[in-house]
Amino acid sequence: MKLHDLKPDKGSKRRKKRVGLGHAAGQGKTAGRGTKGQGSRRGGGKGPYFEGGQLPLVRRMPFKRGFNNIFRIEYQEVNVETLQERFQDGETVTPTLLAQRGLIRDENDPVVILGRGELSRKLTVQAHRFTKSAQEKIEGAGGTVEKLELLVTGARATVKKLRKEQLEALRAQKASGDQ
Repeated sequence: MKLHDLKPDKGSKRRKKRVGLGHAAGQGKTAGRGTKGQGSRRGGGKGPYFEGGQLPLVRRMPFKRGFNNIFRIEYQEVNVETLQERFQDGETVTPTLLAQRGLIRDENDPVVILGRGELSRKLTVQAHRFTKSAQEKIEGAGGTVEKLELLVTGARATVKKLRKEQLEALRAQKASGDQ
């Protein structure tokens, strides 16, 4: 078989329908677009999203498409098995240390400890959130769990994170208030 022998399958290629070529063509005069109105005009129609001015379906149903939950808190996840691999017995695990060892991206973003894997080392773990299984495994190995306060502010306190300068000022204020 040579390149010039190749042909598409029978019936897979159809000729383009040529509309507007008179009555004999079967699609003459209005070319199947009907008489008058937006759809009959050149470039007519508003696309699949437009519903005649009514709020479109994709905007009425946010869970279908185009919805961002502004109150969502993005946690950086760390599993218990990772703590087992990367930390020695008796160490204190902090977000700063996790960032230094490349387990999380940013030490100022919230951290959650998940319970996948096993832990046999006695660790003191500081994070913003712990799953039940993770907490049980850490305490079962003789370690302790310290829940850090999620430092956010404003009306949307669940979301609006503080800038680094504000975080440092708040931490210093809390440290002086504890003494």
